[in-house]
Amino acid sequence: MKAQPPRPEYYSHQLHRRQRNVQIILPVALSGLILIGMIVLISFATFKSDGDVSRWAAISTIWIIIPALIAGVIVFAVLVGLIYLMARGLGVLPHYTGMAQDYVNIARGYIIRGADMVVKPVIVLEGFIERAKAFFERITTL
Repeated sequence: MKAQPPRPEYYSHQLHRRQRNVQIILPVALSGLILIGMIVLISFATFKSDGDVSRWAAISTIWIIIPALIAGVIVFAVLVGLIYLMARGLGVLPHYTGMAQDYVNIARGYIIRGADMVVKPVIVLEGFIERAKAFFERITTL
């Protein structure tokens, strides 16, 4: 067995444990208890002899739709924000995009020239080989 020395209890560790209990464990436990309570309440109200099943089905549908609705509102807000930023940026962007396009065209010229320089020896060599083949084919046909 490996003996471990006791670790000192720092104030920050105690504060972290207290915050963990209050800010994480307590809300999760309360939410779980509320959810269980709602399930029990809905079950008793629905499955009694005079329970209105169609009403509770509608309520369940609403509870199922609420998270999708909230997610849709969040996505809509992000989309509106992006549209707003794009509208604001269009006033500034044409100048800078024009400059970027000029630099890209300059770079394109250098890239094409460099690629041609790299490939040119291979093309010249292949051309020489093809001319040599053609020459030897003409000689053998004579």
